[in-house]
Amino acid sequence: MRREYAATALVESGMSTDPFAQLAAWLEEALSRDEIVEPNAMTLATVDAGCKPAARVVLLRGLDERGLTFFTNYESRKAGDLEANADAAVVFYWGALHRQVRVEGTVARIAPAESDAYFASRPRGHRLSAWASPQSRPVADRATLESALQAVEERFADRDVERPPHWGGYRLVPRRFEFWQGRLNRMHDRILYERDDAVWQISRLAP
Repeated sequence: MRREYAATALVESGMSTDPFAQLAAWLEEALSRDEIVEPNAMTLATVDAGCKPAARVVLLRGLDERGLTFFTNYESRKAGDLEANADAAVVFYWGALHRQVRVEGTVARIAPAESDAYFASRPRGHRLSAWASPQSRPVADRATLESALQAVEERFADRDVERPPHWGGYRLVPRRFEFWQGRLNRMHDRILYERDDAVWQISRLAP
């Protein structure tokens, strides 16, 4: 299972001074690689009110100077964790590029208008399932879900599917980024960005 990484070096002078721009550049490169499936997939780690951690994969749907945006059911387990403890972290991993990015920060709900706009852009089937699925809750069987979806399809048969009040977006506002590049002999490159007031300080970590 051991694997050597022979990628090019990650040098501070070649990194953007803006970690959002650096992440966007790496995302763009990952998007250009056909062998990378869903390069915007990121593992979201949360902690509940009892300090128990959980992690799951979600999709990055927005990246700008405000933070990283993703969407979910506000009644899901992940949403419950975030309401109890707003501190969270995400990890991107692109094996074909031997790269990883870790982002840590605080999560908050985005404005309803932003959630409405994104929801309207989703395929109709995805919008229907947001109404039909009681995310993270036990269901008797698959037939129960199919029946719920059919009921929703009938409900919205002749009209648009508006956003459910229990579904919307969150934004992770970063305080720390770490860019990791795999190198030979496990001497990996790790470049850290930490916010100091309005300025991002850049440093190197040992592998």
